Amino acid sequence: MSTQGSPYPPGPPPRRGDHAAKGRNSLRRASDTFECWLHRVLMLVLVLGLPAAAVSAGLTAHEASMRTVRTQAAERHQVTARLTSTAEGGDWVKRPAPVRWTDLNGVVRTGAALVKPGTPKGSTVRVWVTRDGQVTDPPTTRLNATTSGWLVGSMAAFGVAAGSYAVGAGMRLLLDRRRYAQWDAEWGLVEPGWSARFRP
Repeated sequence: MSTQGSPYPPGPPPRRGDHAAKGRNSLRRASDTFECWLHRVLMLVLVLGLPAAAVSAGLTAHEASMRTVRTQAAERHQVTARLTSTAEGGDWVKRPAPVRWTDLNGVVRTGAALVKPGTPKGSTVRVWVTRDGQVTDPPTTRLNATTSGWLVGSMAAFGVAAGSYAVGAGMRLLLDRRRYAQWDAEWGLVEPGWSARFRP
């Protein structure tokens, strides 16, 4: 078979994929390679770092809340107190009213507790007090500690995801600006030749 007029040199013609087999792409820029590796790193951060950050932050917050639960449970207890006057107000919002109770040592204590408006004088209410007889809020519960752990863990996961997205988007913006600048510079070199070719 004659090879005269053939665009290929003598021998077998080049096959499709020869350049791809060599792992080189003449159209691939250094910025493209960098962006590809950056996406891989960010994906690795999401796959490994996101759950690790969420679990670590959640467990830390849960343990800290549980310490608070144990501390408050040891320092606070409930007592039965009586109102020394009728609670004022006509709406449904609880208001502070004066109360009185006797502690375990027989000492009469007084304070203020939140009760429903209109609660009559002499009514009994359960209030939380500290060791020194001060009315205080109820202690933190285990449910509060668990909720805190989940909340902090979710926030940590969201922070990792948002940070990865911000890094990827910011780097993409910088790379695109560089590419546009390169294209403008290359077009400035090529455009005069093209204009001369098509000039009548």
